[in-house]
Amino acid sequence: MALWKRDTKTPPPARPAAPLAAPLTLPRGEELAPQPKKEKKVSLKTDEITTVLGKGSEFEGKLHFEGTLRIEGVFHGEIKSDSVLVVGEGAKVNAEVEIGTVIINGQVTGNIKAKQGVEIRAPGRMMGNIETPSLIIEKGVAFDGQCKMDTGVKAAPASFVKPEPAKVEKK
Repeated sequence: MALWKRDTKTPPPARPAAPLAAPLTLPRGEELAPQPKKEKKVSLKTDEITTVLGKGSEFEGKLHFEGTLRIEGVFHGEIKSDSVLVVGEGAKVNAEVEIGTVIINGQVTGNIKAKQGVEIRAPGRMMGNIETPSLIIEKGVAFDGQCKMDTGVKAAPASFVKPEPAKVEKK
């Protein structure tokens, strides 16, 4: 037996066979195409929060965001987005808000202009004016302000024309 020369008389020890996976069969002419990356789309559901300003935090300034923002702390300033803003139960927001949708469970002071809708849920408090096409206010909510609801459809002005009495012919 040589050190560098392989002994051809003794076969190498047998290795246990690995289980084989069933081969993937495709119809003739078709190849397995690589799967495209799926982009995560931002949902407007409140259970899919993308950003949180947590309890105990305080922020002052201008806030622009995409996705869903939940504020649990204190915010002073201006908020602009086409997405969803959720004001938590213990939150205090003092801001001018231009938003897609806002859900208020806490306290908001300032004017809100929403493109889709505003929901004020108990024990929410809203002090300011609201401009939105859709407004939901639950029982137990405090709202001090004015609301302008514009659906974008202009109604035709009502005309008040006094109807003429019917003519009755006598025979």
